[in-house]
Amino acid sequence: MILFLKLLCAHLVGDFLLQPTSWILQKEKLKAKSAKLYYHIFIHGILAFILLWDLSLWYIPVILAISHGIIDVIKLYFQQETNRWTWFILDQLAHLTVIGAMSYCYQEMKYNFSALITERNLLLFVAGVFLTTPTSLTIKIFISKWTPHTTNAEDESLMNAGKFIGIFERLLLFVFVMTGHWEAIGFLLTAKSVFRFGDLKESGDRKLTEYIMIGTLLSFGIAISTGLLCSLYLGA
Repeated sequence: MILFLKLLCAHLVGDFLLQPTSWILQKEKLKAKSAKLYYHIFIHGILAFILLWDLSLWYIPVILAISHGIIDVIKLYFQQETNRWTWFILDQLAHLTVIGAMSYCYQEMKYNFSALITERNLLLFVAGVFLTTPTSLTIKIFISKWTPHTTNAEDESLMNAGKFIGIFERLLLFVFVMTGHWEAIGFLLTAKSVFRFGDLKESGDRKLTEYIMIGTLLSFGIAISTGLLCSLYLGA
């Protein structure tokens, strides 16, 4: 595990702390012809070598540096403005996969993946999945008969923002219940009320206010109930 943590540290420092914005812009413009790309690759190799500090493992920084360069070049040629976020995630996952593979192969880290499949972990996973899209659809269907008809054409919001806010909100509530931090639930509810108050006040639409309140209370209720049921079952 220590090898993985050292290589992960080298990756985080090299990719986020020692890579100026000017380097990123030049790489995106010139791609494989950018000198900053090769500086970036060299820095990753040096950082890995310094943190390992073992000449017998010289091949690990070399392999990591080369693989890092290949992954970055692929991202540079396929990344567009419309899919920048997707390629950022894929890029980081690829780097982490290489780091994990190197740690496993060369330090003989014996991960017992079967130990992860326990009743507790499966229950938490199922609960987490349930609180995402299934709950969103359930709430949407339940309150659909009260959907207000707004005539404000200037009211624009991010695509699917409400859906993802609700998902993150319920997952946070679930974590708070499972860890016994009830005060955080009150803080989250207060924070959401403050942010919503201005919009609801300006709209002057009582039906919209009641619609949002029903959805929020349902979302909170389902998340808290799921957390309580899991806690009771697990004896937490």
